[in-house]
This record gives sequence, C-alpha cells and structure tokens, in this order.
Amino acid sequence: MSKEKVVLAYSGGLDTTAIIPWLKENFDYEVICCCIDCGQGEELDGLEERAKLSGASKLYIENIIDEFCDDYIVPCVKAGAVYENKYLLGPSMARPPIAKKLVEIARKEGATAICHGATGKGNDQIRFELGIKALAPDLKIIAPWRMTDVWTMQSREDEIEYCKAHGIDLPFDAKHSYSRDRNLWHISHEGLELEDPACEPNYDDLLVLGVSPEKAPDEGEYVTMTFEAGVPKSLNGKEMKVSEIITELNKLGGKHGIGIVDIVENRVVGMKSRGVYETPGGTILMEAHDQLEELVLDRATYEVKKDMGNKMAQIVYEGKWFTPLREAVQAFVDVTQQYVTGEVKFKLYKGNIIKAGTTSPYSLYSESLASFTTGELYDHHDAEGFINLFGLPLKVRAMKMQELEK
Repeated sequence: MSKEKVVLAYSGGLDTTAIIPWLKENFDYEVICCCIDCGQGEELDGLEERAKLSGASKLYIENIIDEFCDDYIVPCVKAGAVYENKYLLGPSMARPPIAKKLVEIARKEGATAICHGATGKGNDQIRFELGIKALAPDLKIIAPWRMTDVWTMQSREDEIEYCKAHGIDLPFDAKHSYSRDRNLWHISHEGLELEDPACEPNYDDLLVLGVSPEKAPDEGEYVTMTFEAGVPKSLNGKEMKVSEIITELNKLGGKHGIGIVDIVENRVVGMKSRGVYETPGGTILMEAHDQLEELVLDRATYEVKKDMGNKMAQIVYEGKWFTPLREAVQAFVDVTQQYVTGEVKFKLYKGNIIKAGTTSPYSLYSESLASFTTGELYDHHDAEGFINLFGLPLKVRAMKMQELEK
C-alpha cells in the first residue's frame, strides 16, 4: 500500500528543510516539496539537491513570476492598495498565488495534505490556509509550528541538531540574522534591533535591494513611464512586460534610495510587529500610477476609490483574496481604470520621487478653467449663488444659535 502524500511549501531554508524528515517520522508521509518562484532570485539555487538530501521524494520549482505580476500585483496597483498608509503588501500579494499553486500540485500528485512552515504568531499562516480552504476545502493542512506536542524544536540550534540526527548535514549555522521574505516586489526584514521600536535600523547591514538616501547619487535621474487602462506598458520608451518593468524599477529605485519603509503594523492575529520593507520598484510604480490617476479621475470617483483601495489592502493583508468581496472591489476598480492611460515623468533623487510632468488624452485638467481669468465654461459670478446654497446649512444653524443665545 502506497503512503499518503503531503505537499510541502518549500523555501529551502532551515525551517522547511527540518520539516521534511519531521513529516516522514511523525506521519509517515511521502513528502513532495514545492517551491514557488515569485522572484526570489538566487535563493532558489541548489534547492533540488537539498530537498532530496533531506528526504523529499520530489521537488517542484514553479515559476509564477508573470502570473504574480499580472494577476495579483497589477490589481493592487490599480486599486492603490496600501495597508496602514505605508505597507505595499509585498508578502501578502504573493501568498494567494502560492496557495493556488500548492493546491494544483496536490491535485496533480493525489496528495491528501498541504504543509507550510509559517509561525503561529504571524499573518502568513492565515493567508496560506484561507487560500487552501477556499480552493480545496477537503485537503488537510499541517502547520508544524502550532503542533507543539510533536514539534519540539524551538530554535535554529534545535533544527540543526534534528537534521544532523537524521543524517542531514546542511550548510546552515546557528547564527541569528534578520528574518527576511523576498519576491520580485519587495524584501522584508524583521528581528534583531528591529524588535525594539526605540532602535534605529542598522541600514548598512540590513538593506539588500538598494542603499539609504544618504548613500544615493548626488545627481537625480529622470524616468518616463506609460500606462494603458491602469496597466504599466513601457519604461523610458521601451515596451516591457510588467515583470520586466518592476525588475528595472527595482534597480533604479534601489540606486536612489527609494522605497525604504520602517513600520509598526497591526497583524491580523492582534499584535503589533515592527519591520523594515524595501520596495523600490513598487514604490515608484504606485506613485507613477497615482500621478496619472489624479489627472483623469473625477473628484467623486477618486474619493470612493480611495476607500476601495483601503478595503482592497485590508482584504489582501488578511488573506481573503479568493472571496466574492475581493472580486467585487476589483471589478469596481477596473471600471475606474478604463481611462487611466498616459505618460508620467518624474525624477528620482535621494529617496524622493519628484514629479516632472504628466500627460493623458483623457485628462480632465483644463488650463482655461484652472487659470485665474474668466473662461467660457466658468463665470465668477456663479460662485456667489453656489456658496450661498453650499453654506446654507451652516448659516441656518448659526442663526438658530443666535436666537437661542438671546
């Protein structure tokens, strides 16, 4: 009789490496590792040998970079989805497509369970599991870090010793470092001095994608982008895929110290956590999109869209991508984007994105209306009647207060 199969969300790090023999020992599973490539770069080097050495029967490395960019990042950019005014949802956006791919592999392999290595205090356990529940409610979910009766390892030292005891000698050491998560959109940093909000981040040791503004070049650099219906199409005159645009913007933004955010955020599980996020390309892309949007959206639509952007950010942060609410919010956003087309120019300089001109065939800006002289569509005398009506409730209330005070 063949063993039951479990699909492990595998990063190649110490945690998920130790989980492989642990799953075999405690559940007698056949372990199938699945590493989802969302743009982690060199972190994927040597994974196949490591997974097999650790006891996995198979390793899938699934490249979903373009799907991640086109189907998850772009909708969030269109929505202007920013969590708590700062966080550009780097890890959050990647979890739904990862969960989707894990389910696909589980179905392909006939697995009965999916395992992840997210901790019991974080947001990722929620994001992974809500995605799996929405797509495959019949699959069992194994979360070792919450299974304290059988998962007894509490430190990197414990995990290293466990691996050695099972004949797995891997190139990990017990030296504590920042806890990081990376994909094409961002890299996050937690731990060490960041655990104390009173401490300034040690940016010289911490930064991976770029430099601090102080170390950026003394000369600014101009960048031009075009959008069609809210989707980025070209960078500096060259048409590119969204993934290619983000890759190039990461280089430009990192060079000029763009997109470094130090935030104390409110996790879904109730606690506050402090982290530093590097999102150089994403910060530029969001700003460029906003720059074009303010030219083409009318006031009432823009106002409601801001609310929908905040709602989208909350939905994504909480792992509720595969829900009717996300679909409905995204549908609203897509309608607002049909005329978000044009060219945006800006200058990058020491952590700043400085406007340098925006054009759109759908621009609602009228120079004759905005000027101080009277134009054909606007008569200064009309303002008097408008102000009288607009201020009528204030005037009536003030008159009532005067009567009562007599």
